[in-house]
Amino acid sequence: MADVKIKNHMYPWQKTYPSWISLLSISLLILLWQLVCLSDVVSALFLPSPLQILTALWSMILDGEIARSLAASLYRIILGFLLGSLLGLVIGLLTGTSALSDRIGTPLVNIFYPIPKIALLPLFILWLGIGELSKVTIIALGVFFPVAMNTHSGVKNVDPLFIKVAVSFNSDWGKTMKSVVLPGALPMIFTGLRLAAGTSLLLLVSAEMIAAQEGIGALILHYGDLMITDRLMAGIIVLSAIGLFFNFALQYMERKVIPWKNF
Repeated sequence: MADVKIKNHMYPWQKTYPSWISLLSISLLILLWQLVCLSDVVSALFLPSPLQILTALWSMILDGEIARSLAASLYRIILGFLLGSLLGLVIGLLTGTSALSDRIGTPLVNIFYPIPKIALLPLFILWLGIGELSKVTIIALGVFFPVAMNTHSGVKNVDPLFIKVAVSFNSDWGKTMKSVVLPGALPMIFTGLRLAAGTSLLLLVSAEMIAAQEGIGALILHYGDLMITDRLMAGIIVLSAIGLFFNFALQYMERKVIPWKNF
């Protein structure tokens, strides 16, 4: 009988590569960008070089402009994210575990979710004033929906067999939630939190461009009006840093809270 050779076939999405490849691709992109700017193919007014942007960013850091804008933006986004996440988690758990709450709450969530949240900012300014409350509220509202909907889906997708086992051991509602339902829903909850983080950043910038004197969004709009492109793009870099911070923080929390999940 002929020997049959079995090849260890691996699909492309199963392969892993070292992290330096990502750094190399980013570095090559920045180098290409710098070379294009040095060749004067594109005017610096429309596309400043990475060195110009970094110089502008450093100057803005030294004069305290970045610190003031960053402090205002972080206050709004962190407070709005925490309030929206907490409310979304509570509503998602209620609608996922209670048939009555599901009948009442889920249709309301589905009705209001498609509304562009930034379109409600003028109404919130009318109700709550032009201060911080209206901006924090619009961010919290944008965060609420992805967290609530993903929490609801996570609870609904918990294996019913696990719940039956808990009930068979006379586990009460609180223990079942803590030991079975919540751990089973955590992956979906963190998916909702990551989606909410991106939404919160988008709403923060939009709100600051419309109704704020300080903040990264207001800073970007200010330098856009003055056509000072290097400082405008320096503000965009700061926004990117905020987004990366949120992403890494949530990934760290997810690894700590869900140690059994494969990352």
